[in-house]
Amino acid sequence: MQNAVLITIGDEILSGNTIDTNSNFIATELKNIGIKVSQIFTISDEIETIKSTIKSAFELGNLIITTGGLGPTRDDKTKKAIAEFFNDEIALDETTFAHLKAYMEKRGRIEILERNREQAFVPTKSTVFQNHFGTAPCMMMEENGKLLFSLPGVPFEVKPLIKNQIVPYLKDKFSLNYLSTRIVSVVGIPESILADMIENWELALPQKISLSYLPVGTRVKLRITAIGNNENLLQQQLEEEIQKLLPLIKDNVIATSEDKIEKILAEILIERKLTISTAESCTGGELAKMITSNSGSSKYFLGGIVPYETAKKIQILKVKQETVDQFTVVSEEVAAEMASGCQHLFKTDISLSTTGVAGPGKGEDGKDIGLVHYSIKIGDKIYSSKLFMPHLERVDFMNFVSQKVIQDLVSILITE
Repeated sequence: MQNAVLITIGDEILSGNTIDTNSNFIATELKNIGIKVSQIFTISDEIETIKSTIKSAFELGNLIITTGGLGPTRDDKTKKAIAEFFNDEIALDETTFAHLKAYMEKRGRIEILERNREQAFVPTKSTVFQNHFGTAPCMMMEENGKLLFSLPGVPFEVKPLIKNQIVPYLKDKFSLNYLSTRIVSVVGIPESILADMIENWELALPQKISLSYLPVGTRVKLRITAIGNNENLLQQQLEEEIQKLLPLIKDNVIATSEDKIEKILAEILIERKLTISTAESCTGGELAKMITSNSGSSKYFLGGIVPYETAKKIQILKVKQETVDQFTVVSEEVAAEMASGCQHLFKTDISLSTTGVAGPGKGEDGKDIGLVHYSIKIGDKIYSSKLFMPHLERVDFMNFVSQKVIQDLVSILITE
């Protein structure tokens, strides 16, 4: 099996100003073709640091992928570090320069061609994969059967290079094993107790099948992975193991294939031909964002509203003023009336509502940070719940609550 090491290069990552989304994407794409990522490094854009990290990476794996440090500015030193590591020189590559010229002409930027000329200089031993969405090419170095790919750091350039060029190249070059994965989503059981409940099943798993516990909010995803050279056989083995697992935790399983909770919900809504809408205060549209992140969500999502101000809850969703006066705006009663108003407004089978205090300050009615009430209305039935999470930062709070609301909805739908 091939082992990969990822190296993210750039002070902007280390400073926290930029989030490294490339490593997550690349690791997922490699996993899908049976290549395991054994280590991820994040380092500064310094020549000696890059060289020493490449050396360490080759001791851990036979495939290295670097991202970052390939711009036209002087502080980008990755190309020079790679050339020095492989005892190579950097020279103008005419094919890459012609590609760069065509790229600039196509975008009406030919006047800055000379300023970007440095991008066409590459190590003479490298194989170049042309970048169709940026100016810095991807360079591949090979030594003693080991490969190093050096990519730019911009995510919308990295993704097509990986998906359209590097992954196909790796599949052709190596005889790769298939890697099949299934996700079993479990709710209502803490991770430690779940581990005890399925311990005997886990210990009896075949050698080529592994299990990982992935907590997401109050849900635990059991990721079951099989590796082998027969894809159909792997899928059959995974199904057999899942069927052995289900009797142990059947009442707490909400899905046995899909990963993301919003996709699990989508499958249920489409299958049952149900429609849904959202009325969000403290989650600020995160629920609607999650639901509409799925392709084809227009089949079931009819609309959402963020009536942040109390007056808008009253005006648009017809929440009663006396309900607010008696119970405050962050209350079970207001959440229920928001859900009812939302369902009526959008004429949907299901409506979701949230009202709470995301922070960093207390709510207008003096309620503590981290308190949230939410309601789920399905037909004529209303299900209301409360959470209190004062330890979460604002964005984390909004995401956690949204995940929990959709998770609760899925649990209700599959048990009814």
